[in-house]
Amino acid sequence: MPVPALRIRGLRKAFPKVVAVDGVDLEVAGGEVFGLLGPNGAGKTTTLEIIEGLTTADAGEIEILGLTWERYGQEIRSRIGVQLQSTSLFNKITPREALDLYGSYYPKCRTSQDLLQLVQLEDKADAYHITLSGGQQQRLALALALVNDPEMVFLDEPTTGLDPQARRSLWDVVRRMKGEGRTVVLTTHYMDEAEALCDRLSIMDHGKVIATGTPASLIADLDLPSVVELTFEGVAPDPAAFAVRLGQAVEPRADLWEIPTSDPKALLPRLLEAAEAAAIPFSQVHIRRATLEDVFLHRTGRSLRE
Repeated sequence: MPVPALRIRGLRKAFPKVVAVDGVDLEVAGGEVFGLLGPNGAGKTTTLEIIEGLTTADAGEIEILGLTWERYGQEIRSRIGVQLQSTSLFNKITPREALDLYGSYYPKCRTSQDLLQLVQLEDKADAYHITLSGGQQQRLALALALVNDPEMVFLDEPTTGLDPQARRSLWDVVRRMKGEGRTVVLTTHYMDEAEALCDRLSIMDHGKVIATGTPASLIADLDLPSVVELTFEGVAPDPAAFAVRLGQAVEPRADLWEIPTSDPKALLPRLLEAAEAAAIPFSQVHIRRATLEDVFLHRTGRSLRE
Protein backbone atom coordinates (compact mmCIF):
# COMPACT_ATOMS: atom_id res chain seq x y z
CA MET A 1 0.00 0.00 0.00
CA PRO A 2 1.54 3.38 -0.99
CA VAL A 3 2.61 5.77 1.75
CA PRO A 4 0.26 8.81 1.94
CA ALA A 5 1.78 12.09 0.83
CA LEU A 6 0.51 13.60 4.09
CA ARG A 7 -0.49 11.88 7.33
CA ILE A 8 -1.60 13.76 10.47
CA ARG A 9 -2.57 12.20 13.78
CA GLY A 10 -3.94 13.95 16.87
CA LEU A 11 -2.79 17.44 15.86
CA ARG A 12 -3.47 20.03 18.56
CA LYS A 13 -2.64 23.71 19.01
CA ALA A 14 -3.99 26.02 21.73
CA PHE A 15 -3.56 29.76 22.13
CA PRO A 16 -4.29 31.68 25.37
CA LYS A 17 -7.98 32.19 24.59
CA VAL A 18 -8.82 29.47 22.08
CA VAL A 19 -8.04 25.91 21.04
CA ALA A 20 -7.35 26.48 17.34
CA VAL A 21 -6.69 22.84 16.37
CA ASP A 22 -8.28 20.13 18.46
CA GLY A 23 -7.21 16.58 17.60
CA VAL A 24 -7.12 16.73 13.80
CA ASP A 25 -6.48 13.52 11.82
CA LEU A 26 -5.94 13.71 8.04
CA GLU A 27 -4.53 11.60 5.22
CA VAL A 28 -3.82 12.90 1.73
CA ALA A 29 -2.90 10.52 -1.08
CA GLY A 30 -0.10 11.29 -3.49
CA GLY A 31 -1.23 13.12 -6.61
CA GLU A 32 -4.61 14.28 -5.30
CA VAL A 33 -5.98 17.77 -4.76
CA PHE A 34 -7.23 17.93 -1.18
CA GLY A 35 -9.31 20.80 0.19
CA LEU A 36 -9.64 22.10 3.73
CA LEU A 37 -12.85 24.10 4.26
CA GLY A 38 -14.35 25.84 7.25
CA PRO A 39 -15.64 29.14 8.62
CA ASN A 40 -13.17 31.83 9.63
CA GLY A 41 -11.63 30.75 12.91
CA ALA A 42 -12.23 27.04 12.25
CA GLY A 43 -8.49 26.27 12.45
CA LYS A 44 -7.69 25.78 8.75
CA THR A 45 -4.78 28.20 8.47
CA THR A 46 -3.28 27.15 11.81
CA THR A 47 -3.44 23.51 10.70
CA LEU A 48 -1.77 24.38 7.41
CA GLU A 49 0.96 26.45 9.12
CA ILE A 50 1.77 23.55 11.46
CA ILE A 51 1.99 21.13 8.52
CA GLU A 52 4.27 23.59 6.68
CA GLY A 53 6.60 23.88 9.66
CA LEU A 54 5.76 27.54 10.31
CA THR A 55 4.01 26.92 13.67
CA THR A 56 4.83 24.37 16.36
CA ALA A 57 2.07 22.00 17.43
CA ASP A 58 1.34 21.31 21.09
CA ALA A 59 0.73 17.64 20.29
CA GLY A 60 0.33 15.30 17.36
CA GLU A 61 2.28 13.60 14.59
CA ILE A 62 2.94 14.81 11.03
CA GLU A 63 4.48 12.91 8.13
CA ILE A 64 5.07 14.66 4.81
CA LEU A 65 6.16 12.44 1.93
CA GLY A 66 6.98 9.83 4.58
CA LEU A 67 9.27 12.25 6.48
CA THR A 68 9.00 14.04 9.83
CA TRP A 69 10.01 17.63 10.57
CA GLU A 70 12.06 16.53 13.59
CA ARG A 71 14.47 14.40 11.53
CA TYR A 72 14.17 15.59 7.93
CA GLY A 73 13.22 19.27 8.07
CA GLN A 74 15.68 20.41 5.41
CA GLU A 75 14.62 17.69 2.97
CA ILE A 76 10.93 18.47 3.48
CA ARG A 77 11.56 22.16 2.75
CA SER A 78 13.27 21.25 -0.52
CA ARG A 79 10.35 19.05 -1.62
CA ILE A 80 7.30 21.21 -0.77
CA GLY A 81 6.02 24.55 -2.01
CA VAL A 82 3.97 27.03 0.04
CA GLN A 83 1.72 29.92 -0.95
CA LEU A 84 0.55 31.88 2.10
CA GLN A 85 -2.58 34.05 2.26
CA SER A 86 -0.42 37.08 1.49
CA THR A 87 3.07 37.44 0.05
CA SER A 88 5.18 40.54 0.71
CA LEU A 89 7.85 41.50 -1.82
CA PHE A 90 9.90 44.64 -2.42
CA ASN A 91 7.91 47.18 -4.41
CA LYS A 92 10.56 47.46 -7.11
CA ILE A 93 11.45 43.82 -7.56
CA THR A 94 10.24 42.31 -10.83
CA PRO A 95 8.69 38.84 -11.25
CA ARG A 96 11.77 37.62 -13.08
CA GLU A 97 14.09 38.90 -10.34
CA ALA A 98 11.90 37.43 -7.57
CA LEU A 99 11.85 34.01 -9.23
CA ASP A 100 15.62 34.08 -9.83
CA LEU A 101 16.21 35.08 -6.20
CA TYR A 102 13.92 32.45 -4.68
CA GLY A 103 15.26 29.79 -7.04
CA SER A 104 18.82 30.47 -5.88
CA TYR A 105 17.88 29.20 -2.40
CA TYR A 106 17.31 25.63 -3.63
CA PRO A 107 19.61 22.96 -5.05
CA LYS A 108 17.01 22.26 -7.75
CA CYS A 109 14.75 24.88 -9.35
CA ARG A 110 12.61 25.53 -12.38
CA THR A 111 13.62 28.30 -14.77
CA SER A 112 12.03 31.70 -14.36
CA GLN A 113 10.86 31.64 -17.97
CA ASP A 114 9.09 28.31 -17.45
CA LEU A 115 7.28 29.61 -14.37
CA LEU A 116 6.37 32.95 -15.97
CA GLN A 117 4.81 31.04 -18.85
CA LEU A 118 2.97 28.68 -16.47
CA VAL A 119 1.24 31.53 -14.60
CA GLN A 120 0.85 33.74 -17.71
CA LEU A 121 3.10 36.57 -16.54
CA GLU A 122 5.52 36.67 -19.46
CA ASP A 123 4.40 40.17 -20.48
CA LYS A 124 4.94 41.39 -16.88
CA ALA A 125 8.27 39.66 -16.34
CA ASP A 126 10.20 42.93 -15.94
CA ALA A 127 7.49 45.12 -14.40
CA TYR A 128 7.85 46.31 -10.81
CA HIS A 129 5.86 44.26 -8.31
CA ILE A 130 4.02 47.36 -7.10
CA THR A 131 2.53 47.83 -10.59
CA LEU A 132 1.01 44.34 -10.78
CA SER A 133 -2.72 43.86 -10.28
CA GLY A 134 -4.00 41.74 -7.39
CA GLY A 135 -4.51 38.77 -9.69
CA GLN A 136 -1.02 39.12 -11.16
CA GLN A 137 0.51 39.29 -7.67
CA GLN A 138 -1.36 36.10 -6.70
CA ARG A 139 -0.11 34.34 -9.83
CA LEU A 140 3.45 35.42 -9.00
CA ALA A 141 3.03 34.10 -5.45
CA LEU A 142 1.95 30.76 -6.91
CA ALA A 143 4.97 30.72 -9.22
CA LEU A 144 7.23 31.35 -6.21
CA ALA A 145 5.65 28.35 -4.47
CA LEU A 146 6.63 26.22 -7.48
CA VAL A 147 10.15 27.56 -7.94
CA ASN A 148 11.81 24.47 -6.38
CA ASP A 149 9.76 22.05 -8.52
CA PRO A 150 7.97 20.67 -5.41
CA GLU A 151 6.28 17.29 -5.11
CA MET A 152 3.66 18.73 -2.75
CA VAL A 153 2.16 22.23 -2.76
CA PHE A 154 0.20 24.02 -0.02
CA LEU A 155 -2.10 26.88 -1.07
CA ASP A 156 -3.83 28.97 1.61
CA GLU A 157 -6.87 30.70 0.04
CA PRO A 158 -5.03 31.24 -3.25
CA THR A 159 -7.91 33.00 -5.06
CA THR A 160 -9.44 35.20 -2.33
CA GLY A 161 -10.14 38.69 -3.64
CA LEU A 162 -9.58 37.83 -7.29
CA ASP A 163 -12.00 38.54 -10.11
CA PRO A 164 -13.66 35.52 -11.81
CA GLN A 165 -11.25 35.50 -14.74
CA ALA A 166 -8.19 35.53 -12.45
CA ARG A 167 -9.70 32.77 -10.29
CA ARG A 168 -10.28 30.52 -13.32
CA SER A 169 -6.72 31.18 -14.49
CA LEU A 170 -5.38 29.92 -11.17
CA TRP A 171 -7.71 26.91 -11.32
CA ASP A 172 -6.01 25.95 -14.59
CA VAL A 173 -2.60 26.10 -12.90
CA VAL A 174 -3.82 23.84 -10.06
CA ARG A 175 -5.22 21.35 -12.58
CA ARG A 176 -1.91 21.38 -14.42
CA MET A 177 -0.07 20.65 -11.15
CA LYS A 178 -2.35 17.66 -10.60
CA GLY A 179 -1.72 16.55 -14.18
CA GLU A 180 2.02 16.63 -13.44
CA GLY A 181 1.49 14.27 -10.49
CA ARG A 182 1.94 16.85 -7.72
CA THR A 183 -0.06 16.68 -4.51
CA VAL A 184 -1.97 19.86 -3.71
CA VAL A 185 -3.49 20.82 -0.34
CA LEU A 186 -5.54 24.01 -0.40
CA THR A 187 -7.89 26.03 1.76
CA THR A 188 -10.62 28.05 0.10
CA HIS A 189 -13.63 30.21 0.87
CA TYR A 190 -15.34 29.29 -2.39
CA MET A 191 -17.58 26.23 -2.60
CA ASP A 192 -17.56 26.19 -6.41
CA GLU A 193 -13.76 26.17 -6.29
CA ALA A 194 -13.70 23.19 -3.94
CA GLU A 195 -16.18 21.27 -6.11
CA ALA A 196 -14.25 22.07 -9.28
CA LEU A 197 -10.73 21.28 -8.02
CA CYS A 198 -10.77 18.89 -5.06
CA ASP A 199 -10.68 15.11 -5.33
CA ARG A 200 -11.47 14.96 -1.61
CA LEU A 201 -11.92 17.51 1.17
CA SER A 202 -12.41 17.91 4.90
CA ILE A 203 -14.72 20.40 6.59
CA MET A 204 -13.38 21.89 9.84
CA ASP A 205 -15.26 23.71 12.58
CA HIS A 206 -14.08 24.76 16.05
CA GLY A 207 -10.69 23.14 15.46
CA LYS A 208 -12.09 19.70 14.56
CA VAL A 209 -12.65 17.82 11.31
CA ILE A 210 -16.41 17.21 11.11
CA ALA A 211 -16.67 15.60 7.66
CA THR A 212 -14.34 14.13 5.03
CA GLY A 213 -15.03 12.73 1.57
CA THR A 214 -15.31 13.53 -2.10
CA PRO A 215 -17.55 16.48 -2.99
CA ALA A 216 -20.02 14.06 -4.59
CA SER A 217 -20.13 11.71 -1.58
CA LEU A 218 -20.62 14.56 0.90
CA ILE A 219 -23.49 15.92 -1.18
CA ALA A 220 -25.03 12.44 -1.45
CA ASP A 221 -24.72 11.91 2.30
CA LEU A 222 -26.80 15.04 2.84
CA ASP A 223 -29.75 13.13 1.34
CA LEU A 224 -31.29 16.38 0.09
CA PRO A 225 -30.93 16.19 -3.68
CA SER A 226 -32.77 19.45 -4.39
CA VAL A 227 -33.33 22.93 -2.99
CA VAL A 228 -36.24 25.22 -3.86
CA GLU A 229 -35.37 28.92 -3.70
CA LEU A 230 -37.76 31.85 -3.38
CA THR A 231 -36.03 35.12 -4.34
CA PHE A 232 -37.14 38.53 -3.04
CA GLU A 233 -36.54 42.12 -4.09
CA GLY A 234 -34.26 43.17 -1.25
CA VAL A 235 -33.71 41.38 2.05
CA ALA A 236 -35.81 38.24 2.52
CA PRO A 237 -38.44 38.47 5.32
CA ASP A 238 -38.37 36.25 8.41
CA PRO A 239 -39.72 32.85 7.26
CA ALA A 240 -40.67 31.49 10.70
CA ALA A 241 -44.45 31.92 10.35
CA PHE A 242 -44.43 30.70 6.77
CA ALA A 243 -42.43 27.59 7.71
CA VAL A 244 -45.14 26.68 10.22
CA ARG A 245 -47.82 27.17 7.57
CA LEU A 246 -45.85 25.09 5.04
CA GLY A 247 -44.94 22.42 7.58
CA GLN A 248 -41.34 22.39 6.37
CA ALA A 249 -38.05 24.08 7.27
CA VAL A 250 -37.39 27.35 5.43
CA GLU A 251 -33.88 28.86 5.67
CA PRO A 252 -33.29 32.59 4.98
CA ARG A 253 -30.18 33.49 2.92
CA ALA A 254 -29.81 37.24 2.24
CA ASP A 255 -32.38 37.97 -0.50
CA LEU A 256 -33.87 34.47 -0.73
CA TRP A 257 -35.41 31.56 1.13
CA GLU A 258 -34.05 28.04 0.70
CA ILE A 259 -36.26 24.98 1.22
CA PRO A 260 -34.34 21.67 1.07
CA THR A 261 -36.44 18.81 -0.29
CA SER A 262 -36.10 15.29 -1.62
CA ASP A 263 -39.24 15.71 -3.78
CA PRO A 264 -39.45 19.16 -5.43
CA LYS A 265 -42.36 18.12 -7.66
CA ALA A 266 -44.53 17.41 -4.63
CA LEU A 267 -43.34 20.47 -2.72
CA LEU A 268 -43.80 23.09 -5.44
CA PRO A 269 -47.63 23.12 -5.65
CA ARG A 270 -47.94 23.26 -1.84
CA LEU A 271 -45.32 25.99 -1.68
CA LEU A 272 -46.97 28.21 -4.28
CA GLU A 273 -50.40 27.73 -2.70
CA ALA A 274 -49.08 28.61 0.76
CA ALA A 275 -47.17 31.63 -0.59
CA GLU A 276 -50.29 32.96 -2.30
CA ALA A 277 -52.43 32.41 0.80
CA ALA A 278 -49.87 34.22 2.99
CA ALA A 279 -49.28 36.98 0.38
CA ILE A 280 -45.53 36.30 0.34
CA PRO A 281 -44.00 38.92 -2.05
CA PHE A 282 -41.39 36.70 -3.74
CA SER A 283 -40.18 37.61 -7.23
CA GLN A 284 -38.85 34.28 -8.53
CA VAL A 285 -38.93 30.59 -7.73
CA HIS A 286 -36.03 28.34 -8.68
CA ILE A 287 -35.21 24.64 -8.20
CA ARG A 288 -31.59 23.52 -8.07
CA ARG A 289 -29.68 20.44 -7.03
CA ALA A 290 -27.94 20.36 -3.66
CA THR A 291 -24.34 21.64 -3.67
CA LEU A 292 -21.28 21.54 -1.49
CA GLU A 293 -22.39 24.84 0.04
CA ASP A 294 -25.56 23.13 1.29
CA VAL A 295 -23.37 20.45 2.89
CA PHE A 296 -21.26 23.13 4.52
CA LEU A 297 -24.23 25.04 5.90
CA HIS A 298 -25.89 21.91 7.27
CA ARG A 299 -22.65 20.69 8.84
CA THR A 300 -21.59 23.97 10.44
CA GLY A 301 -24.87 25.82 10.77
CA ARG A 302 -23.31 29.10 9.63
CA SER A 303 -21.97 30.85 6.56
CA LEU A 304 -18.38 30.42 5.46
CA ARG A 305 -17.25 33.96 6.28
CA GLU A 306 -18.73 34.33 9.77
